[in-house]
Amino acid sequence: MSSSPLPSHPSPLSSPLPAPLSAPHSRSTVISELRAAGCVFAEDEAELLLSTARTAAELAAMVERRVIGLPLEHVVGWAEFYGRRVTVDPGVFVPRRRTEFLVGQAVGLGRRAGARTGRAPVVVDLCCGSGAVGAVLADALERIELHAADIEPAAVRCARRNVVPAGGEVYEGDLFDALPGGLRGRIDVLVANVPYVPTGEVGLLPPEAREYEPLVALDGGTDGLDVLRRVTAAAPQWLAPGGHLLVETSERQAPHAVEAFTRNGLIPRVTASEELYATVIIGTRPVEGQAIPGPP
Repeated sequence: MSSSPLPSHPSPLSSPLPAPLSAPHSRSTVISELRAAGCVFAEDEAELLLSTARTAAELAAMVERRVIGLPLEHVVGWAEFYGRRVTVDPGVFVPRRRTEFLVGQAVGLGRRAGARTGRAPVVVDLCCGSGAVGAVLADALERIELHAADIEPAAVRCARRNVVPAGGEVYEGDLFDALPGGLRGRIDVLVANVPYVPTGEVGLLPPEAREYEPLVALDGGTDGLDVLRRVTAAAPQWLAPGGHLLVETSERQAPHAVEAFTRNGLIPRVTASEELYATVIIGTRPVEGQAIPGPP
């Protein structure tokens, strides 16, 4: 196991104080069990599990789930993302740290949209998974009309726990089919964290991803861009003039992703973060009188 540990903040479940742990569940024993299972950050993970578990029995169960390979976020029930703790249920895609770069880009675009229009920006988190992106955007933008959607029922249930308290709505369905028709032509910022792993490379993912996260959130088709192409084809009908579509992809796939944006009348811009190893394509729907890019 190689996933990075979550920050060692006490869970809301850690009050009242946990019952005293018996010798079999001592800190050193937990570290040894995690290390034997291949957890690179065994010490940090042990501290997190010890601070989260309310009883010795709960700690033993959590250690067991981690040892058999469940993602740490599924074991503790949350992930740290963009400085915020978001709920992550078992079977739901775990938000990646590299996606924080996409969020930062979306925050800037949302603020500019609000300043330009004088109203709360309309933001949609498509392929929302846990709803982490939408929930963080609601925090960062303060004034926001937020909508999120996913095809996975488990993801939708989890997203509602993160997005609804932030004032947003969550829908279940396939991409834009899930959204209310009234959003058509009104979206200022559309973030779509689409799956982009090529089908032939899914088997190369870490076991905790390919075994415990939904395949639909990982498999992007033969070249990894099937869902991205579907999103870019429909996005211009849903974006407001001057609205933006943001999609995460790999550096290798970026040229082909740009072609899909251009082919569908969106003005593309590639942004990247070397620190987070993240590549994001931003496509803008032209406003009236603005030149529309020709075919690639």
